[in-house]
Amino acid sequence: MRRRAGQAHNAVMSEPAESFTDQEYAFLRHVRFGELPARVRPEERIEAAETEFPPDRPDPVGGESEWHLRAGG
Repeated sequence: MRRRAGQAHNAVMSEPAESFTDQEYAFLRHVRFGELPARVRPEERIEAAETEFPPDRPDPVGGESEWHLRAGG
C-alpha cells in the first residue's frame, strides 16, 4: 500500500474533514426522501384476515406442458 505523509493512502479518504450537525443531517434526509406520510392511528387500522380463493373460480386444468403453452414459455 502506498504511503502519503506517514499515513496509508486510503486513510486520507476514510474520514470526512468535517461532520454535519444533527439539524443538517435532518435537512439532508428531508431533501432526499421528502415528507413522511401522516401516521396511522390505532383506531384507523383494520384487521386483515387471510382468505382462500373464491369458490366460483375453477381449478386449473391441463398439465405442465399446457401451462407453458398458455404462458408463452
